Amino acid sequence: MYYNTYLTLSIASFLLKIYMEKRTVLVSGASIAGPTLAFWLSRFGFEVTVVERAPELRLGGQNIDVRDEAQKVVQLMGLEDKIRAANTGELGIRFVDAAHRIKAEFPKANSDFGTAELEILRGDLAQILYHATRENVGYIFDDQITVLEDQGNQVLVTFKNSAPRIFDLVIAADGIRSTTRKLMFGDEPQIKYIGVYCSYLTIPRIESDDEWAYWYNPPGSRVLNTRPDNVGTTRASFSFLSPDNGYEKLDLVKQREILKDKFADAGWQAPRILKALDQSKDVYFDRISQVKAPRWSNGRCAMVGDAAYCPTPMSGMGASLSIVGAYILAGELGRHQNHQDAFKAYEKLMRPFAEGIQNLPPGVPWVAHPKTKLGITLFNAVLGIASSRLVKKISKIFGGNAKKDLKERVKLPNYK
Repeated sequence: MYYNTYLTLSIASFLLKIYMEKRTVLVSGASIAGPTLAFWLSRFGFEVTVVERAPELRLGGQNIDVRDEAQKVVQLMGLEDKIRAANTGELGIRFVDAAHRIKAEFPKANSDFGTAELEILRGDLAQILYHATRENVGYIFDDQITVLEDQGNQVLVTFKNSAPRIFDLVIAADGIRSTTRKLMFGDEPQIKYIGVYCSYLTIPRIESDDEWAYWYNPPGSRVLNTRPDNVGTTRASFSFLSPDNGYEKLDLVKQREILKDKFADAGWQAPRILKALDQSKDVYFDRISQVKAPRWSNGRCAMVGDAAYCPTPMSGMGASLSIVGAYILAGELGRHQNHQDAFKAYEKLMRPFAEGIQNLPPGVPWVAHPKTKLGITLFNAVLGIASSRLVKKISKIFGGNAKKDLKERVKLPNYK
């Protein structure tokens, strides 16, 4: 009798242990979406591992911002003050001509255009998220997923440098060029080029640099930008309209040559930025694209952030979409015992919001890259009118509902 009772209790204890055992999740990518997802999954009781192919946390990158619903998420994370403290200090954006005369000005405090309240370097935000998760999340650097085998009740993961491991779920959060996404979905997701090449780099700060971002249009459908940062340098960028010429596949030497050829006669601060191009250690050159995926999950695998629905930097919402998407994906996985139900709920909430952000305003990117001097004059004139105090007051009256509708395309659930 005692033996039977003991056996029954042992079996019950074993079954309870299995039931109570934490579900394991592997997240690929340690930039913005990955650590945000890891933060919330850990809070909701999952055992989380993040794999990052870089040998250490990547701290480079340009200015990004945290807007609207994403700001609410970082408030819930207790990280808003840290993000605010790491602010770039950008006061707003000014549109200038070749002589640096201001044609339009949009201050941060008085406009929904351009600079956000929480403006931060991508690397600084990644570091904040990493420090908020490293005690409860396992990080594997200098490694990547090479094979995924969904076995129905688990996923067998083969790594480039580490021994194979088994996880309950695997999430791709490794950006627009995600290799993990290809392992999950093959060529099903499409990368849609929107007609613009862009290059970012860090250049030395000079005495005339201030705390404003500057936008300059030379003829030929080109744009030059400079932006302040909080580490004593200046962030710069080139962009230009072009057919898909495969420039992103070239080596850095050839990419530099293309930029020098494209902007040699651009004027304004082009000579300064081109001079710094050879010395800069963080030059990034790519075609501006969106990810269009008919589904965001497949079996026990799913994706989030730019890997799933990159909206392009021109939307100003890439980081915010990643943060919101990670919160909702983690919350739905915590709410549902069945991962398929969780993935469906995540996509139902996020897809209208993500596709709404991907639906760029009419004329983008062409209207921001005028080809002729006349086009540039008209572009700056329209911006000058839009930046006037009277128009701002009118747009707040008539534009308030549109902005509210955009923000309310996703309603943040209260996950507990």
